[in-house]
Amino acid sequence: MIALLQRVSQASVTVDSQVIGEISHGLLVFLAIEPEDNEAKAKRLAQRVAGYRVFSDENDKMNLNVKQAGGDILVVSQFTLAADTNSGLRPSFSTVANPELSNTLYQYFVGQLRQQGFKVPTGEFAADMKVALLNDGPVTFTLTI
Repeated sequence: MIALLQRVSQASVTVDSQVIGEISHGLLVFLAIEPEDNEAKAKRLAQRVAGYRVFSDENDKMNLNVKQAGGDILVVSQFTLAADTNSGLRPSFSTVANPELSNTLYQYFVGQLRQQGFKVPTGEFAADMKVALLNDGPVTFTLTI
């Protein structure tokens, strides 16, 4: 399971010209599911995302997590993060979980964040999405479980 976190000043996701999810200050999380992933991994990754300290404290050090910084979390599924890019000039998607497992664990991951008190707007699984963001920093991290 892979989460690409971007600290943002704002982010939104649009499907068919309609904004379906947006946040101001917070984290934009692109999430990819791999075949061996399960609910335990999704729960652990949600805990790491919520607790990851990427926001500056009063001393300008990255010591605050998204909740401490008063931010929100927008989650967007992005299977291409799990692609095998080790050879050739075209990615292979043999390392990506099937759509049923991916959607199930994507929804579970979002549910785990919501249980921690976040509203968590989302993209639409398997849709053609347009994601807009203003990366703050820029600050981007990849978390894997």
